Amino acid sequence: MPVPTFDVLVIGSGAAGLYAALCLPHQYRVGLVTKDVLSQSASDWAQGGIAAAITSEDSPLLHFEDTLQAGAGLCESAAVELLVEQGADCINSLVEFGVPFDRTQGQLALTLEAAHSRKRVLHAADATGRAVVSTLAGAVRQRDNITVFEHTLVLDLWRVGEHCQGAIVADPQTIAYWPAQAVVLATGGGGQIFAQTTNPPASTGDGVAMAWRVGAQLRDLEFFQFHPTALKISGAPRFLISEAVRGEGAHLIDASGRRFAFDYHPQGELAPRDVVSRAIYQHLAQQPDTEASCVWLDLSPIAPERMQYRFPNIIKVCQKWGIDPYQQPIPVSPAAHYWMGGIVTDRHSCSTLSKLYAVGETASTGVHGANRLASNSLLECLVYGRQLQHLKLSQAENTSQPPETVAVSVIHMTAAEVSSLQQLRMELPDWIWQGAGISRDGATLLATSTAIARLKDRFDGLPVTQQLLACLQRPRGDVSHISIENLRLWSETRNLLDLAHLILESAAFREESRGGHYRQDYPETHPEWQVHTLVQGDRWWRSPPVMPSTSIANC
Repeated sequence: MPVPTFDVLVIGSGAAGLYAALCLPHQYRVGLVTKDVLSQSASDWAQGGIAAAITSEDSPLLHFEDTLQAGAGLCESAAVELLVEQGADCINSLVEFGVPFDRTQGQLALTLEAAHSRKRVLHAADATGRAVVSTLAGAVRQRDNITVFEHTLVLDLWRVGEHCQGAIVADPQTIAYWPAQAVVLATGGGGQIFAQTTNPPASTGDGVAMAWRVGAQLRDLEFFQFHPTALKISGAPRFLISEAVRGEGAHLIDASGRRFAFDYHPQGELAPRDVVSRAIYQHLAQQPDTEASCVWLDLSPIAPERMQYRFPNIIKVCQKWGIDPYQQPIPVSPAAHYWMGGIVTDRHSCSTLSKLYAVGETASTGVHGANRLASNSLLECLVYGRQLQHLKLSQAENTSQPPETVAVSVIHMTAAEVSSLQQLRMELPDWIWQGAGISRDGATLLATSTAIARLKDRFDGLPVTQQLLACLQRPRGDVSHISIENLRLWSETRNLLDLAHLILESAAFREESRGGHYRQDYPETHPEWQVHTLVQGDRWWRSPPVMPSTSIANC
């Protein structure tokens, strides 16, 4: 089959990838590649909403200050300024696309979420992400210059010299180079690295792992946000109970019915997410019942009609698992939710590798610092995806030609290898949850790193791994004998093993506690660590000190 050639390859089909594809100049031929189907992503699971200062009672300055406060000293002021100042325009764009945001008396409805000083979170009931992604996916399918490739795996990026020249892609038949003048990574986060996560199965950090393997610079990989309130019922998925529920008035209570969160922070349930998650973790650890594994979210302060209007999906899921929020509190506990770290990008979403861009949770724009402010993530997808409207490609520049391949490699995967991969995929998240979860320490991080190295050795020793890695050196491989599900299992396991190494080393490197990174052996926040953790290849180092501003010029 002929290899497709595009001006721009966008990898990922969540809010960031879809919006970036729509914002790219229309004269460019765009290939949008997703390992799932269009609109299946973590964005699709986002419940709470999108934060933006759009009313006279609010301002970009207040949004800026709230974001910096939540980011624990590591937000990049220029990145946050771009976010808050372009927020209203991006919301208007979504409205024009037809996103059905909730309204009150004809005006866009707003709610309050943790660490926001004003009501500024727009929503579409409790399925905002789904509304945004489905609307954008419909718009993408209408664009003549965008070709969508579903159930198509990107295994690696293609680097020539100092430039990204495309991607190495596996469709159901072959592995081949796909040339492009620019590649945009929008593959989302890596929550599946943890045994307890609100993220969907596709969140395996593929973009970050691929970027690392081709030498792009990464940043702040130790900062992972653990959402305080994920459904905790045996046999049920860790379904997110949106922060908006607490914003509407719900209380966190313990087994005795006491609102314990105020013991840990003056804002109680509406403190920053890292504070609330650690409060739950510490409170459970102090209980005499060592089997206690959850606290409860009491929705009784919210009027029943308001509950039904705002949270129909949450109510439906809880009732499916035998919990009636109208009559009883919801059992919850923290779960991995959002990765603040990622691929270093500038204000134009460009990485440190020429022709490679990143948007959304895959990127580290500097917006989130050490702890993301609630509902800033979808806004970041839009604002930084929109920056690609300025992308300029040199039409006279020829992309490199793939290396010649003498013969096509025919690759097989045995049932025993599938079983081994499945076992690795099961073991890895348990190790990381125990070793690099909500509370960390140096000895445990070291022991976990040793365990992950053993898992990596098992993976590398599989014949199918050796065949595929050899093929990736000079791609043209026949994978028609491997199901797309098994090839995806291999690829995601490879990426997760790389991420595990990166997260563990980054967490060990930062000898303090800050934002989403908490070390029991270094429980304090130290001024000398008001720096980013930078990673490139096998080198870790500190950035210059981060000196966030307290104001923005145009507010």
